Amino acid sequence: MTPQQAVERLLRQLAIERGLSKHTVAAYRRDLAGYLAVLEARGVTDASAITGEDVAAFRGSLADRALAPSSVARHLSAVKALHRWLVDEQVVIEDVAKDQRPPKLPQRLPKAISVSQMQRLLDVAGAEAAADAGADADAGVGRASDGAAVDPARLRDRALLELLYATGARISEIIALDVDEVASVGEHGLLRVTGKGAKQRLVPVGSYARAATDAWLVRGRAAYAAKGRGTPALLLGARGGRLSRQAAWEIIQRVAEEAGVANVSPHTFRHSFATHLLEGGADVRVVQELLGHASVATTQIYTHVTADTLRDMYTSAHPRAR
Repeated sequence: MTPQQAVERLLRQLAIERGLSKHTVAAYRRDLAGYLAVLEARGVTDASAITGEDVAAFRGSLADRALAPSSVARHLSAVKALHRWLVDEQVVIEDVAKDQRPPKLPQRLPKAISVSQMQRLLDVAGAEAAADAGADADAGVGRASDGAAVDPARLRDRALLELLYATGARISEIIALDVDEVASVGEHGLLRVTGKGAKQRLVPVGSYARAATDAWLVRGRAAYAAKGRGTPALLLGARGGRLSRQAAWEIIQRVAEEAGVANVSPHTFRHSFATHLLEGGADVRVVQELLGHASVATTQIYTHVTADTLRDMYTSAHPRAR
């Protein structure tokens, strides 16, 4: 088995058996491409002939490229996954990458925005999408309070932002939603979200997000669906297909700019969701379930954010804090 064949089989297993998303599989492919290039340069044509020296040479090539520690860690993780797979599949007896340790990463606190900043973002999106109850659903265009036509894209954009903040879901999880999944929320207010590894979780959807989603479905989606070949996707792009990650990013950037809120990304909504819940008194294990984290340790990083906030408030407000 050549190294290239081993990589292809690993990627198939990650996609089919472990249910990793196409984006994650593509990331593995990119990271392992550099490893394959190093093996080829060293004349390694058989996966069973890879040695610890070959792995070390690859790590050295990463150092030569002056990559960030997080990038080095990601590349090494992909290589270690490949060699664990070779052992599991009995292609080799020994894992020659087992002694490779990733560089120590500095703890980077997630970037959340304040409640007031989030309110500004959602207010801008809501103002853009405001349409009266008498909107012409057949035309797919609403009417603002002054009678002017409202672009259905504004209704979609508001639904996107409200869902991101209401659920704390990843952008990939939100754009993967289908109409039937949202329609099943019903009175219980729970949405089934499919996360990493095809794991599903239930997350509440508040009244604001439900209202924004209903407005998009009733007054906006039909205009976009007519441009496509028919898709069950909830959020649609300009050609009637499922909204892409890039398009969602551009929507968020536009609204953030109009709201005057800097440094906003799709993940900002997820970080803010978790931070605001914890600041409001939510239990960290509840937040863990809502975010879909496998370990509570991943969620606990948000407790550092809230602790920093408390410390800042104390320092600025207490007369003897300094």
